[in-house]
Amino acid sequence: MWNQKKTQNERIFNKRREALVDELVSKGIQDERVLKAFAEVPRHKFIDTALSHRAYEDSALPIEMGQTISQPFTVAKQTELMDVEPGDKVLEIGTGSGYQAAILCAMGAKVYSIERHQILYDRSRDILKQLGYRAELKCGDGTVGWSAYAPYDAIVVTAGAPVVPEALKAQLEINGRLVVPVGDESKQAMYRITRHGDDDFEEERFSIFKFVPLIGKEGWSK
Repeated sequence: MWNQKKTQNERIFNKRREALVDELVSKGIQDERVLKAFAEVPRHKFIDTALSHRAYEDSALPIEMGQTISQPFTVAKQTELMDVEPGDKVLEIGTGSGYQAAILCAMGAKVYSIERHQILYDRSRDILKQLGYRAELKCGDGTVGWSAYAPYDAIVVTAGAPVVPEALKAQLEINGRLVVPVGDESKQAMYRITRHGDDDFEEERFSIFKFVPLIGKEGWSK
């Protein structure tokens, strides 16, 4: 009986996940690689079971430490802007729930992710491992990047920064893309910084979003 109920719940989640993908398409997400990852990754595994019935709503949801699992459209948009190819080395700043890292792993990226909260680091590490997503995780200040594995083909920042962190720009590969929300603590514009040479960076500005603040040496102070 328990297994039957579990199977029934998974079917329900699968249908809701399909509906979410359709919603993302209706909102302008076009990258088939991104949509395929969203169709595969079980978002309900990355949140509290009490909120699992809301897992496939296109909305941010609370997790521990006053943080959130980002709105699926936001995750999809950032991922699409990174233009990730299988085998790309990607650095994520702000592991949070682990959901964005799982999406990147599902796309075939080599994922490195930094989380400043030990509790979130421990939880996301365990969930990613349980689900079979291989990512290198670190607990620390993500605003200074992870130089040991640099340079990266893409870097994504999942919190709002006051300015574009110079340390992250410096860790981009040539033709690498940094996707980061920049603004004040109430709203941010999404930026994509593409490195064309040692000191040659192209800056593009996209829509307005709202993220939790990026805390650290090259972010907001605590």
